[in-house]
Amino acid sequence: MADDPFALFDIWLAEARASEINDYNAMALATVDAQLQPSVRMVLLKGHDPRGFVFYTNRESRKAQELGEGSRAALLFHWKSLRRQIRIEGAISHVDDAESDAYFASRGRDSQLGAWASDQSRPLDARETFEARFEEMRARFEGGDVPRPPHWGGYRVTPQRIEFWLDREHRLHERRVFTRTGENGWDEGLLFP
Repeated sequence: MADDPFALFDIWLAEARASEINDYNAMALATVDAQLQPSVRMVLLKGHDPRGFVFYTNRESRKAQELGEGSRAALLFHWKSLRRQIRIEGAISHVDDAESDAYFASRGRDSQLGAWASDQSRPLDARETFEARFEEMRARFEGGDVPRPPHWGGYRVTPQRIEFWLDREHRLHERRVFTRTGENGWDEGLLFP
């Protein structure tokens, strides 16, 4: 196995891309609110490098509020077909506007319009209301590019801890953990299953 957690992550993610039927980049995102109430939901990894792991969302959503209140988050990748998981814990920060703009521009047009139409996490009286708003956005931006909404952007989880978990027979699993020791340094160890 690689000694660099990002290199090992790249290997495992490439294997997941080759074997998972849907959304190999799906990850559970865990947060807490100001009352320390935990919450978890699935999001999609849209980028990663030594600075951290990036996903995008509406910055007025419940998850965004919790990310702002807690300033830390945890991620979990679980690839059942590979019998592996990766746990990541770290500090949360905004992705800069240029990076958010570039990712938004790469999305499909309907996904871009959906970002404008959705008041994510807020009550909705009927599905038809959302569909009507979507059609309003389609008309509003007809014939032109769809800019990134000001309330939409990326978040980066800068890892302090990364654990690689590998299923073994008789629940004798393998757990390898990397803990950040400085800007670019990592301590590595094993954990009992």
